[in-house]
Order: sequence, then C-alpha cells, then structure tokens
Amino acid sequence: MTFASSDAEPRQGLADRLAHVRWIAGGTAGGKSTLTRLLAERHNVEVYDGDRAEHAWLERSTPQRHPHFTALRDLPPGAMWRERTGQQVFESMPGLHGETVGFLVEDLLGFSGDRIVLVDYFGVLPEHIAPLLRWTHQAVFLLPTAEFRENALATRYTDRSRARGNWGNEDPAATFAKRLVRDAHWDREVRRQAELHDLPTITIDGSVPASVMADRLALRFGLRAPDRDR
Repeated sequence: MTFASSDAEPRQGLADRLAHVRWIAGGTAGGKSTLTRLLAERHNVEVYDGDRAEHAWLERSTPQRHPHFTALRDLPPGAMWRERTGQQVFESMPGLHGETVGFLVEDLLGFSGDRIVLVDYFGVLPEHIAPLLRWTHQAVFLLPTAEFRENALATRYTDRSRARGNWGNEDPAATFAKRLVRDAHWDREVRRQAELHDLPTITIDGSVPASVMADRLALRFGLRAPDRDR
C-alpha cells in the first residue's frame, strides 16, 4: 500500500481509524521487543508483533504488488545474504520499497479499537507510517548505536541454532558483518525520513535502563499520566 500526495481524504480516514495504534519501530537490536513486553505488562495494551506477522504476509504477497517480498518466499535460510553485500541486501528490503505497510494496515484495521494496540516492528519506515498518524506522539523510532547493536547481536547469535536458522550454512562471521552494514544503512534512512516528517527518534546506547525507557514511552504514548512529584 502506498499513499500519493493527492490521497488526503483516504489518509485522514486511515489515521482516524488507527488513532488507537502506537508504533515502536526503528533499527534492529534497539530494544523494541523488550520495551513492548514491559509496556504490555504494565498497561492494558494489545501487542502486534510484526516479525511474527511477516510469515503470513509471505502467503498474501503477489509478484505484482510485492516483488521484493515474494522474492523471499522460497529462499532457504541464509540465501538472501549469499554473494551479496550488506548494501545490496538493504536495497532489496521489502520495507524500503513500501511493501510492508499495506499488510500492517490490513491487520491493524482488524482490531476492535477498544484498546491501545502497540506495534513492535522493524521493517517499516517513517514515510510509510507518517500518513497513518493523527499525532506524532503515536510513533517512535529507536536507533541503537553501532556499538550497542554489535554487542546485542553478538550475544543473540552465540546461540548457534538461532544463527543457523537465520543464516543457514553461510559463514557466520562474514554474514554478521554484512548484517551490521545492512542495519547501518537502514538506520540512516530511518533517521533521514524521521527528520523530514518531524517524527521522534531515540538513540539507544544502554545508558538508560529499559524500565525507565518504558516509563518514558508510556508517557509519550498516553498510557499513563505524568508524575507531578518528579
């Protein structure tokens, strides 16, 4: 789903219908899932896990509307990294080409709207989220520093079964290096677009505890009232 500049009424209509949605997006290994879990535990919100939803999107994708998505459909683990640079993998990402936002909208419109829905998803950009917002405080983009991400991913992929599930038989060290390059390109694009659309970004470097960051996001998202004693 894409949105042309002339689609003012459809955009506004969607923004109104999705006014109960809050978005945690940005870069990989930025703590999106951790913060989503904390917010779900502390507040009466529903959670939409975009990474999990992607599996169903593959079945719903078509070569005409989602060429980059359908190209991934039958690839074995690791094949997307084979004989490609990190930049080439970045350039082939479905989210970069707006192929994920239509699936997100379709799924989110299926929620009742009686409760806040918190989206935890990496693969969508500010320019695709911006038309869906009534207020800028509905979305935040978490961008980890290079050091924070490298440490987080290195810890994550010490689990060999997890690494093999993502990268197959590809060389782990070489693929890890490509992954860092791809993610750096994505972060730069997120930051560039967020500035253009006046949407907030937060740099994640590990200096703020997750519990404190969750409180800040709850306030930003309107999940709790400000504590006037602080």
